[in-house]
Amino acid sequence: MKRVAHQTPKGVIFIEGPCPSSFLAELTMNSKLTKFRPPNKQREALMMIADLPQGIIYIARDDKEIVGYVTFHQPDECSRWIKHPRVIELGVIEISTDWRHCKIAENLLKVAFSNPITENYILIAMEICWHWDTANAKLDIWSYQKALTKLFGTVGMKKIPTDDPDIIEHPANVLMARVGHRVSNNDIVLFENMKFKNRFGDAAGLS
Repeated sequence: MKRVAHQTPKGVIFIEGPCPSSFLAELTMNSKLTKFRPPNKQREALMMIADLPQGIIYIARDDKEIVGYVTFHQPDECSRWIKHPRVIELGVIEISTDWRHCKIAENLLKVAFSNPITENYILIAMEICWHWDTANAKLDIWSYQKALTKLFGTVGMKKIPTDDPDIIEHPANVLMARVGHRVSNNDIVLFENMKFKNRFGDAAGLS
């Protein structure tokens, strides 16, 4: 497990991972990590993801408290991307409002994407606007989208055009992706073919 010290205006925290569930079980969640579920339930969710075959968790830790995290896992079973053997989804990144404006998100992603295993996969992020914490960020959805795409751009992720139903449901939604250096040309072509469905309703190359 990699561990990197990060100096913030509130003191030094540690960014570390991939974290096994046994390690996460010894920690508590910051009380402001409530975007998706209550803190204790969210810690249980992180532990479950850590135990998945392709589940990866990186955290930002202040002593024994998790103040931020990012998750990676297989795409949802209902998603078209589950059919690609080399696609991993960046599921959630959340930073406690107690620790905003400390560059934790940027450094969390930097450490996570330094993991050599990321070069074996196409990493995608399904950015869906109704998940965004616009209220606490004090941004409208378009400003939030711009900030988010800039954040993910720091680790080489780029906007990808697609007709994925979850993305086209709202014009602010964005699919971003980064292709690892060790992904084969065949897997890249398959990914390109999956971005849009053909007129018969099947992903090109998968019918």
